[in-house]
Amino acid sequence: MPKLAANLSLMYPELDFLQRFEAAAQDGFKAVEFLFPYDCAAAEIKARLDAHGLQQVLFNAPPGGYDAASITQAWQAGERGLACLPGREAEFRAGVQLALAYAAALVCPRIHVMAGILPAGVEREALQALYISNLQWAATEAAQQGVQVLIEPINPRDMPRYFLNRQDHAHEIVGALNTPNLQVQMDLYHCQIVEGDVAMKLRKYLPTGRVAHLQIAGVPERHEPDIGELNYTYLLALVDELAAQCGWHGWMGCEYRPSRGAVPGGTTAGLGWRGSNR
Repeated sequence: MPKLAANLSLMYPELDFLQRFEAAAQDGFKAVEFLFPYDCAAAEIKARLDAHGLQQVLFNAPPGGYDAASITQAWQAGERGLACLPGREAEFRAGVQLALAYAAALVCPRIHVMAGILPAGVEREALQALYISNLQWAATEAAQQGVQVLIEPINPRDMPRYFLNRQDHAHEIVGALNTPNLQVQMDLYHCQIVEGDVAMKLRKYLPTGRVAHLQIAGVPERHEPDIGELNYTYLLALVDELAAQCGWHGWMGCEYRPSRGAVPGGTTAGLGWRGSNR
């Protein structure tokens, strides 16, 4: 079984955000990820990590905005990153710098930099050069403190007109930049919806050394991995097999919405898919 990280933005929805750290630790998780930390002081989050023996392994750079209030507003308004958007370069850089400050405080080794939604009437080819330029800048900044910058293909059903949808496109960009700390975040949920053939994608890309982080959820409802069309037992075993062959040591984020919803203990009750893994 791969090393599993609880996604605290989606899991334990019946609890306040800062209470979810204790819940994850009680369920045997050793690491956590989440979307955005900016509504909380970094010191407050770090105290929860330390109190419960948890490692922060991933979070997102801001989707837009400059501070907690404007970041929340940007997300609620449908912003999904700035890396591909012309005229937003200063805002993009400010967001990356804020994310890196949090990464330093949380001792987090990687941040996900979201690409953004294609503006109406603009196709991705017209924005690729800007996207690459922004990623190069972000990776250079992050390298100064030993942090990885990740890019993630996201399916267009959940995020219509998102710039980056496919694994091959992400790996093309990472390969072209050839910057060691710029890597791919491979979410098997998104991969199945866009491309399918998930096992062969894992066989192709995990041994390249360019996949820093995996995520999993059931398809199509995005519930527990054992609900839906993915054969999660086979895929998790395959990840273990490939990891043993190529030396991959990454984490797998449990980025799913518990099928029981926000009922007390609902997330915990749905963790049977992990088997004896703790």
